[in-house]
This record gives sequence, structure tokens and C-alpha cells, in this order.
Amino acid sequence: MIEKGKNLIPGLSLSALVAVIAIALSSLLPGDIIGATVMALLVGMALNPFFMKHQQLYSGVTFSSKKILRLGIILMGVNLNFAEVWDVGKYALFLMIFTMLTAFGVGNLIGKFFGVNWKLTNLLAVSTAICGGSAVAAVGPVIKAKHEDITYAISATFIFDIITVIIFPWIGIALGMSDTGYGHWIGTAVNDTSSVVAAGYAFSQLGGNVAVIVKLTRTLFIIPYVLVFSVINERLENKAQGTNHHTPVDLRKIFPYFIILFLVVVALRSTGIIPNALAPSISSASKFSMIMALSAIGLTTSFKDIQKIGPKPMILGFIVDSLVVVVAIVVLFLTNHF
Repeated sequence: MIEKGKNLIPGLSLSALVAVIAIALSSLLPGDIIGATVMALLVGMALNPFFMKHQQLYSGVTFSSKKILRLGIILMGVNLNFAEVWDVGKYALFLMIFTMLTAFGVGNLIGKFFGVNWKLTNLLAVSTAICGGSAVAAVGPVIKAKHEDITYAISATFIFDIITVIIFPWIGIALGMSDTGYGHWIGTAVNDTSSVVAAGYAFSQLGGNVAVIVKLTRTLFIIPYVLVFSVINERLENKAQGTNHHTPVDLRKIFPYFIILFLVVVALRSTGIIPNALAPSISSASKFSMIMALSAIGLTTSFKDIQKIGPKPMILGFIVDSLVVVVAIVVLFLTNHF
């Protein structure tokens, strides 16, 4: 056990170092144009040819991309409060019915048309429907997606989010949207949390507050989607291996138990057991864990692998993102929440 732990140190240290570099580089850019998570992916990929030749790094880097990632997701629960989510999120839940149906329904239809594999198609869909890179990072390992597919999905999200941060506040003003209407729109239609914050508060304080709570409501859907995709992947693997497709799915085998710990943290925060004074530190630990994990995913992915995937998934991601944006505006308008 001690020897195994020692083998993890080089790769863990490298992943942590890349995370620190990514945070520093991201902080130098104005307006959070490139968030630290995306920066971690890019820096990791840039360093891939130099470091991943060394076998002694693999075990620690792999540990970071899986176990540290789960730690980050568990601690992310400290950002959620069931009471706040319910107060603002009641309408958001209604709105999300339409955006999620669009992301997954239309996304899979277009994905089949383009010939994009189902794992990458649904990583792009879950990124749009739930919470950007965090959702991709959570679902990716569950469906055993390739690291290049995970990186591609997060990169597509990042590019679209840059556009939203720049133009969405101006669109909101041009359309004469209310603060709460704009907040619901941004919280539902923009992917990554940092982009929601940037685009939300660029419009107004109230718009930003509502957008963040709606975004956190979306984050809760990581749980059912991880479970659903666990079952789907298990059934598809059984079918591919020639196993009778009626074989029952072993939930004990595929159930992502870290999700239970995520809910425990949410409950502890909601009940006040985790005090306000401690929450920011736990939230920071969560963010660093996620950045460190995405550094590791970047380190195990090369730009050549990404190039092989081609442009069609990127086009698919943009189409799905754009459709969700339009659907959210239409629903807000038709339900007098504009």
C-alpha cells in the first residue's frame, strides 16, 4: 500500500503543478475569458508530448483524472442549498424540461446524421443541458469515454461560452429582458459556471444572482444523468460482448457512490452543519480538485488525437447550444417570464 502510494506521487505532483500554472495563467486574462478548468486542459495537452513518455507518471496522473475528479464533484455540493434552489428553481425546473429535451433529443438526432459516436454526442448534450465541463467530467468516466472525447466536448463548450459572455448581455438589453428573465435565460442556456457568472453579472446584480441559482439547480441533474448513463453504457457493453440483452444491470457494480457523498455535502450545507465561514474553503478545494483532474485529462490527451475526431462534433455542439438558447428564450416569452 505504501509502495503504491509512492508510485502515485510523481503523477499527482505533476497534475497539481499544471493546475497551479493554469490558475495563474487564467488569472492574467481579463474577464475570465478562459476559465482555469479549460486552461488546465490546454496546458496539460501542450505538455503531453514532453511528460507522458515517462511511465512513472501514468499511475498518479490517472489517479488524478478519476479519484481527484470525484473528490471535486463531492465537495462541489457545498455550493448548493436545497432551500435556495427550490425558491428560485421551481420555474427553472419547468424551463429545463424544454432545454434538456432539446439538448438530448435533437442532439442525438443530429449526432446520428453527422455520424458522431454516441458517447461524444451525449457528452456534448450533457455539457449543454447540465453544467458544462463539470458534467462532462462527471459523465465521461461513467460511460468510459475516451479522454480525447472528453477534451473535445469541454473545448466545444469553452468556445461557445466565450461567445455567450461577450454578446448575451447585449442581446438581453436589446430584447428588453427583465433582470429575473435574463437570469433564468443565462442560468439555463449558458454552460460553464464561470461563464454564467460573467454573463449574468454583466447585465445586473439581480440577473447574476438568479442566473447562478438556476445554474446550481441544473448542477443537481448530474446525479440522475450519471445514473442513467451508467445503465445505458452497461447495457450497450453487454450487447457488444454478445451477452443476452435481457441481462439485468448490476447497479451495485455501476452505481457512482460518490454521488451519495455529493448529496450528503449538499444536505450538510443546507442544514447549516457546514457553516458559512467554512463553505468558501471547501468550495475552493472543490475547484482546485476539478482543475487538477482536468490537468490530468489534458496530460493524457494529445492535440493529434483531437484533430482525428474532425469538425463535425464541434458543429454538432454549436447547433445544440444555439437551439437551447433559442428554446429558452421562446419558453420565457410564452410563459410571461421574459
